[in-house]
Amino acid sequence: MKKFVCRQCGTCCAGTSTISLAPHEIERISKFLGVSREEFLKKFTVLKKPNRIEMKTENGYCIFLDQKTGLCKIHPVKPDICKKWPFIPALFDKENFEIIKSFCKGLEDFTWEDVLEIKKHMEKYREWTEVS
Repeated sequence: MKKFVCRQCGTCCAGTSTISLAPHEIERISKFLGVSREEFLKKFTVLKKPNRIEMKTENGYCIFLDQKTGLCKIHPVKPDICKKWPFIPALFDKENFEIIKSFCKGLEDFTWEDVLEIKKHMEKYREWTEVS
């Protein structure tokens, strides 16, 4: 099975908006940064809709991307969806795979069959780790 290696290009951190933050992620990141929840929300996030809080962007990238190194400044506590990238549910749709592959350098050498094999492995792993 192919192994995904992040190329730290920052493309997945680019855009005019970022990802929604869950309450536990807000708490985890603010604690990591040593700021109150309120200060974190004011300084690092934007309210997009009622109940939709996203990290701010700077220069077209997530506020926590170090654009010089390509590394996440909050890597140990980054949001759950960022930890899973690019193996998010959308990747397992062939059309979405082609779109994500077109900008994720770590997926350049992957085929649709490679992704299906990874999905199969992930499902098997989930079966082994779920408590009945």
